[in-house]
Amino acid sequence: MELQQTIAQHISEALQNLYQIMVAPAAILLQPTRKEFAGTFTFVTFPYTKSIGKTPDIIGVELGKYLKENTAEVYSYNVVKGFLNLEIDDGVWANVFQQIASDPDFGYSKIKKSKVVVEYSSPNTNKPLHLGHLRNNFLGYSVAEILKANGHEVVKVNLVNDRGIHICKSMLAYLYFGQNETPESAGIKGDHLAGKYYVLFDKAYKSEIDELVSSGMEVEKAKKEAPLMRQAQAMLQKWEQGDENTIRLWQQMNGWVYAGFDETYKNIGVDFDKFYYESQTYLLGKSTVEEGLAQEVFFKKPDGSVWVDLSAEGLDEKLVLRADGTSVYITQDLGTAELKYQDFSYDSSIYVIADEQNYHMQVLQAILKKLGKSYADGIHHLSYGMVDLPSGKMKSREGTVVDADELVAEMIETAHQQTDELGKIEGFTEIEAQQLYHTLAMGALKYFLLKVDPKKRMLFNPEESISFIGNTGPFIQYTHARIAAILRKAAELHIPTHVEAFAEVQSFHETEREVITQLATFPNVVQEAANLYAPSVVGQYAYELAKAYNRFYTEVSIFQETDPAALSFRVTLSKMVAQNIKRSMRLLGIEVPERM
Repeated sequence: MELQQTIAQHISEALQNLYQIMVAPAAILLQPTRKEFAGTFTFVTFPYTKSIGKTPDIIGVELGKYLKENTAEVYSYNVVKGFLNLEIDDGVWANVFQQIASDPDFGYSKIKKSKVVVEYSSPNTNKPLHLGHLRNNFLGYSVAEILKANGHEVVKVNLVNDRGIHICKSMLAYLYFGQNETPESAGIKGDHLAGKYYVLFDKAYKSEIDELVSSGMEVEKAKKEAPLMRQAQAMLQKWEQGDENTIRLWQQMNGWVYAGFDETYKNIGVDFDKFYYESQTYLLGKSTVEEGLAQEVFFKKPDGSVWVDLSAEGLDEKLVLRADGTSVYITQDLGTAELKYQDFSYDSSIYVIADEQNYHMQVLQAILKKLGKSYADGIHHLSYGMVDLPSGKMKSREGTVVDADELVAEMIETAHQQTDELGKIEGFTEIEAQQLYHTLAMGALKYFLLKVDPKKRMLFNPEESISFIGNTGPFIQYTHARIAAILRKAAELHIPTHVEAFAEVQSFHETEREVITQLATFPNVVQEAANLYAPSVVGQYAYELAKAYNRFYTEVSIFQETDPAALSFRVTLSKMVAQNIKRSMRLLGIEVPERM
């Protein structure tokens, strides 16, 4: 916000002129003034009492007086226990608003910055997406859009976990129990069909373990010796050897899953610029292991397995290739990191992965640094907490996963009930009503998952998320629809919204001032959200802007205003709020309705 920077510059000059203290404008911290006091910005004087030798209140009064007498921006001030509250002249707010209304790309950076690869979603082809995946997808998509708005060149990629022991489990169960079932014959999505067999494998595998344990075998040994596990491991080796029948079944089942994933991605509104597949990257990972052995970064143990010693990095020894020559997760991650850099020569690569993989990501970066990879320092793990429902943590192997498709369908049905009860679809066709239900459901779901700091583990409450009251997506969406109705009426009345029509307005109602203040902070919000990789910053902004507008709407008349300039200003103010709400919500991947 340029005004905030200007005020900081003035305070820096005041400290130097009044007290001969050099404080850079960037070091001047300004806070929003609390609602119960007059003012826009608050400067805390406590940190300067020792160097100046005066009480916080006296410093506040002297600075306030200086700023009022020597700057065009500050027209009044008040001091409350060492907090200097500065009131900004309405003429300044008029200029600020005119600049906002004149800039068609307001809030977006016009400076081109670095190239960033954002990797998110990363599903396994042995099961459908679940609630945790939704947080991952929404977080990755939103961070990518925020980085774009901040001037970065962004590539969105999806690494599909399409190979490995877990995939073989679903394949083996299908061979035993499938009876040539297909998504068409079963009447279910392909990813759900694969997930069905993953669960069946686990149930049968546990039965085998129980049998072995009851015959006297230790549990850990039984897990390794169970026939199904041995067969799954043998299938993985066959796959890596290119066995024709194994590859054919793998391609068939993965094909079903990809069709299911595509349908889900389209429904939840996320997309990707490029897909990577672990089946294509693990071989490059094996080459990286050979490279590491040649550099003596890695070492072999007597059984032939390959390891890296990361004790100097505060970690431990890490397996990078099994004794039988099959790869592990870190092997293919090494290959994917190399391939992504070859493809895009990125400045930074963001991995959106749950906090359960914090250690794994530390290991990946440490190995790449030991290998001397130039891109190692550019890796950033955007770690996020798990999502719980009141019923507890999800476990996909046990078939108790909170399925993403089912949750979205439930949210749409809840939106249907809520909007019908509140009478918000009068005059809608059936198609329009269905679209509104979907828009509100996705707004509720995405906003609830994104308004929380990514690192925090969270409890998702579907009913709370879809309320039209409080800090929710539907509340913000409804505010936009309300403004859209105002703008339609203004268009019918031919009320102009160009700057010249309201340029003479130089004094404002308190709520108008508050809305302009909120609008003016948008560029800072986009920058902060990009710097922190935190969509929650944008979400909170959209909520505060919607709240400020609703206060304005309640306290100030728009269409009963008789002064043409004031009327034009209020309509334009509404237009700018709608624009900023739409832009903010789109940065979160959320659409806003034009009417409700």
